[in-house]
Amino acid sequence: MAKRDFYEILGVSRDADDKEIKAAYRKLAMKNHPDRNPNDASAAERFREASEAYEILKDSQKRAAYDQLGHAAFDQQSGFGSSSGPFGGGFSGFSSGGFTDIFEQMFSEFSGGRDQNSSTQGSDLRYDLSITLEEAYLGCDKEINTNISVRCDSCNGNGSEKGSRPVNCNTCGGAGKVRAQQGFFTVERTCPKCNGVGEMISNPCKICNGNGRVEKHETLTVPIPKGVDNGNKIRLSGKGEAGLRGGPSGDLYIVVSVNNHDVFYRDSSNINIIVPIPMVTAAIGGSVEVPTLSGKIAKLQIESGTQTGKKFRMRGKGMPELRGGRYGDQIVEIHVETPTNLNKKQINLLKEFQENGEVSPQTSSFINNIKNFWN
Repeated sequence: MAKRDFYEILGVSRDADDKEIKAAYRKLAMKNHPDRNPNDASAAERFREASEAYEILKDSQKRAAYDQLGHAAFDQQSGFGSSSGPFGGGFSGFSSGGFTDIFEQMFSEFSGGRDQNSSTQGSDLRYDLSITLEEAYLGCDKEINTNISVRCDSCNGNGSEKGSRPVNCNTCGGAGKVRAQQGFFTVERTCPKCNGVGEMISNPCKICNGNGRVEKHETLTVPIPKGVDNGNKIRLSGKGEAGLRGGPSGDLYIVVSVNNHDVFYRDSSNINIIVPIPMVTAAIGGSVEVPTLSGKIAKLQIESGTQTGKKFRMRGKGMPELRGGRYGDQIVEIHVETPTNLNKKQINLLKEFQENGEVSPQTSSFINNIKNFWN
């Protein structure tokens, strides 16, 4: 069967840069890694293809050869250079790839080979948590319910039934990788039998079916610090996915989202609020009550002649800073209300007020500007 195009495997265009190629490979590798898909032959094959494609396309020289000659550049029977082509063939493996030159092979064998640990750390998990603005201001403890993979107590995470243990893979001898000499190069690839684990489970645990993990419902308490903002992350160490074959658990990351408020608007550590005031208060000045996130009512002195849109700063009445403990300010924007449903007496008083002299500087200024414009 003809081999698939490397660019097609990674889902990138032929003019993709190194960053795009790396991102595409990492996404496929995480999705199809054998540790995440035990006993899934199709996932293992997709993982192998992605690894092989990335090993070629991440290297500028190998990529150039592939762009020019395609798979023939790395085919043993292509006749291009030595019997293995310029870079060898059959590339696979995760992260570090499968290319080691003869000197690296000699060093590895001389130093006793690569240590292989069959246990694997569990994946980190994410939980999106929404909180109110008041909770972000005061800080609180929030309970969350989640289903996570935990270590199987029956087999202690090794996947084998009680009284038995995993045995070394007879294909790779427990190394998790197999090697083949091709011309001047040594090609190292993930063992196809154990998928790189190095061990085989001959008598699987009946509780976890050899996976070493079981799903469990847990209620966790998340401490929310004062001043937390959108996108802030809270790490719960060891509360992520359980590791494979007794490996350590990953972490759980709580990603915070602060809900919008009906009254207040947050701007970093400052709090904004629009406060309506009567026309009389705006004209002659006075004191108005302003709510704060602490739940207390603050007094704000309004200057005479205050217009809609004027802002007052109430220092220390804003959000606490996440680090440092200082508080921002509360910015109060004034909205002057126009009276409605006036009775006859009130209408006459306002007319008399208007006739007694110029008291609207902005209106007068606007009218004068219009007159000057037409003159």
